[in-house]
Amino acid sequence: MDYALAVEDTPETVSGGTGVLLIHPSTGETDRIDTDFLNTDTDNLLVISTRTTAREVEQKLEHYDVDREKATILDTLSIERGYSRRSGEGVHYVAAPDDVDGIVDTVAEFLEENDGKLRVSLDSVTEMAYYADEERARETVAALLELLAEHDAVGLFHLAEEVHDESVVEEYRELFDGIISLDVDGEVRGEF
Repeated sequence: MDYALAVEDTPETVSGGTGVLLIHPSTGETDRIDTDFLNTDTDNLLVISTRTTAREVEQKLEHYDVDREKATILDTLSIERGYSRRSGEGVHYVAAPDDVDGIVDTVAEFLEENDGKLRVSLDSVTEMAYYADEERARETVAALLELLAEHDAVGLFHLAEEVHDESVVEEYRELFDGIISLDVDGEVRGEF
């Protein structure tokens, strides 16, 4: 199954199972790339947020006209910040951004329970590594990429480049079929 990829300087389509790494400056404006990715040619989408709460994700989706009916949100921050939360309609929670097993389990459940074209966005790998450590974050990313391949889905993974050592960024790059680089001026470059 092919998926349209509505991001400048990238192929028109990518095949199911493709993971795309979005490398950006920590101050980079990634919302447009993320929501264009999520909003194009998709039946169901999962937004994993290790950086903002479900409420903030909902506001972003609404601002960029992403169909909320298609969206499931995984909030990894609210419980960590002391808010009492129960998973409900379209929103799931795990205890903290370092609950990597909970994250992988939720993604597996989403992919198993939904049909058609499925997209997953993880914003961000950098925050996950901050909470869980680089090795656990990388292992989690590898596990998520395997799930995408198994279910013919596609994913976009955010990584703030200057926060990580160059060797760490290189290790992440090697895991992915496609790389989108966003520079400080907002210029986008794709490598597929």
